[in-house]
Amino acid sequence: MSAATRRPADPTPSDRAVENLIARYAELVDDGDFAGLGVLLADATFTGSGEPVSGRDAIEQMFRDTLIVYADGTPRTQHVTTSVAIEVDEQAGTAVARSYVTVLQALPDLPLQPIAGGRYHDRFERREGRWRFVARRVRIDLVGDVSRHLRRVAAQR
Repeated sequence: MSAATRRPADPTPSDRAVENLIARYAELVDDGDFAGLGVLLADATFTGSGEPVSGRDAIEQMFRDTLIVYADGTPRTQHVTTSVAIEVDEQAGTAVARSYVTVLQALPDLPLQPIAGGRYHDRFERREGRWRFVARRVRIDLVGDVSRHLRRVAAQR
């Protein structure tokens, strides 16, 4: 890539850029934008309750296969990410982050309630001046009624 076509480096401080990626993930899930999640995690390996998944198309499909989407195009959730701890190695162009996640859900016949709680363990890399996910590991420790959120649970009902 020539200097003329190279994208300029992101002027956002590294820790803020990483935090923005973590927030963007929550927005995309809650918006039901699985194609956007595929793009966001295109260079990453996603590890949740199943086998690790890598690559844009595979990650997008995993979300489509896993989450229930309602008439408004969303899973009717709010992912609340807290206690975000970010460690950046500027020289290496890498970062790691740990955070907590609480997933809330509400439907016309389901009052607002927490349905899951756990932790994210993330790794990031700076390439061509931009930060990106290289790994997201999700560990859910607390599970409530996810029957209206996860397809396989709903199918078992």
